[in-house]
Amino acid sequence: MKTLTVLLAAVCLSGCGRRDSSSSLVVGMDLSYPPFETINASGKPTGVSVDIANALGEYLGKPVRIENIPFTGLIPSLKTGKIDCVISSMTDTPERRKSIAFSDPYLSIGLALLVAKSSPVQSLADLDREGQTLAVRQGTTGEVWARNNIKRAKILALEKEASAVLEVVQGKADAFLYDQMSVWKNAREQPGTTLALLTPLQKESWAVGLRPENETLRKQINEFLQSFRASGGFDRLGDKYLSDQKAAFRQQGIPFYF
Repeated sequence: MKTLTVLLAAVCLSGCGRRDSSSSLVVGMDLSYPPFETINASGKPTGVSVDIANALGEYLGKPVRIENIPFTGLIPSLKTGKIDCVISSMTDTPERRKSIAFSDPYLSIGLALLVAKSSPVQSLADLDREGQTLAVRQGTTGEVWARNNIKRAKILALEKEASAVLEVVQGKADAFLYDQMSVWKNAREQPGTTLALLTPLQKESWAVGLRPENETLRKQINEFLQSFRASGGFDRLGDKYLSDQKAAFRQQGIPFYF
């Protein structure tokens, strides 16, 4: 009788664990990219992507659990089933589509250059020369683009955005290739030493990453994105987190992201 009780308890616990796992949406993010993915003063995830994930969970009727994973580990975590999807400012690229699937795009952005204010670099042609150094963040499309297009300048791949910015500020790198939004933000935070060249070198789209076999979830996410956009959800996120950027881009005649 005692043995039967133990077995029943084990089955119950195992079953309950499976139900909890299947009833929640586990979202992978690299929480080091404000204002999209970051951690607030209380230690909780916050930002544009966090709000999107929570809205998706409400749409699906599921609680959301966010896993904080370094950017280079997001796709491996998705492929091994640790997470259900990636909502982490991830660009939909042909290379990534070889191993994972993507939802419809929800944001369009371009690669731009952060340069030193005293730098002669005003374009890619100025940068791709012997003796020049271009900083990029590891695992990003900026690194991929640089390795495919930079032929003469040195490419310096760093793990953290802040490290790449510091290289430019200290004059160790001539430019940092990253998305327009971050380039604009970093130039604003370092107005005495840096300048944003916002004309995009390449236009990109961000999307939700999923396992290829999870077609049902992909369709549900696409339906959510369409509904969220139609209801003004992306406009509200822009006003909440990116109001200064919206105004600056409007002033410069550059299309905004959503």
